[in-house]
Amino acid sequence: MRVGVSERFQATLCAIPFCKQRTPVSQHARVLTPEEYVFSEEPYYEPVGDEVAIFEAAYKNRLPVLLKGPTGCGKTRFMEHMAWRLQRPLLTVSCHDDLTASDLVGRFLIRGGETLWVDGPLARAVRNGSICYLDEVVEARKDTTVVIHPLGDDRRVLPMEKIGELLVAPPEFCLAMSYNPGYQSVLKDLKQSTRQRFVALEFDYPDAALEQKILQKESGIDAQTARQLVKFAQMTRNLKGQGLDEGASTRLLVHAAKLMTAGIPPVAACRSSIAQALTDDPDMLSAVNELSTSLF
Repeated sequence: MRVGVSERFQATLCAIPFCKQRTPVSQHARVLTPEEYVFSEEPYYEPVGDEVAIFEAAYKNRLPVLLKGPTGCGKTRFMEHMAWRLQRPLLTVSCHDDLTASDLVGRFLIRGGETLWVDGPLARAVRNGSICYLDEVVEARKDTTVVIHPLGDDRRVLPMEKIGELLVAPPEFCLAMSYNPGYQSVLKDLKQSTRQRFVALEFDYPDAALEQKILQKESGIDAQTARQLVKFAQMTRNLKGQGLDEGASTRLLVHAAKLMTAGIPPVAACRSSIAQALTDDPDMLSAVNELSTSLF
C-alpha cells in the first residue's frame, strides 16, 4: 500500500516524542496559504539576456515556460522576480522520485470520520490563477509529469478524474518548470511530448562583471574580494568533467561572500561554502582548496 505525502507527514508527527517544555514560538513567524504568498518587495535579479521580456510575452499569450540551466544560476530567483513583476502568487513544487500525480492534483483524506477531497498544489494554482513552478521536473516520474500535458497546450485544463471535474485554467494561471540539462540521462530526461509544449529559456552563470555585481549586491562584500571569488569560481568550473560534476555556482559564491562579510577568513569561507559543497573526494578537495589559497 502506498502512503501519500500527508499520511507520511502525520505518521512522522506521531512518532515524535512529546516534550513537556514547549519551545517558544518566534514572534516574527507568519503562516500564509500559498495563495497569499505574493511578493510585496522586488526580489533582486539581474537579467542576463532577454529572459524577462520572453517570459512576459509567454505569460500574456498563456504559454507555459521551461527553464534550463545549471544549479545555482538563478532560475528560482528569476521565477520569484517574475511573480513579483506579474503580481501573482508563486507555488513552488520541489520534484522528486516519489512525487505522484495525486501529490500534484489532490487526494481524498479522512478527517474526523469524514472523507474530504484536498487539492494538490497544481490544482490550487489553477483554481486561484497562480504561477505553479515545478522545480527540477526531471526528478519526478514520467507517469507523473504527463498530468501537466492538458495544461501545457491550447486546452489549458486539469482533469480531476477522482472527483469527476475538469478545471479550466483562468487567464492569470501560468505553468513553469525547470531542470538541469547536466543531470540528464536515459532514465531522467524530459519526453518530447512534454518538452514541445513549452517555451524554453536557457540560463547559465553570468559573465564575470555581472557576477561580481551580484555578489556585491547580495552580500555587501568589497569589489576586490568579489572579483577574486568570481575568478575562483571560473577555475572550479574548468574542472567540470575532470573530477567535479559541477563547478562553483553563483549561489555558492554568495554563501562564501556572506561568510567573509561576517568575519570568516576567505580561505576558510571558500573551504566550507564551496569546496566541501562541491565534492567529498579527498584529492579534489585538496585541489579546490589549493585554488582558493592561491587567490586569497
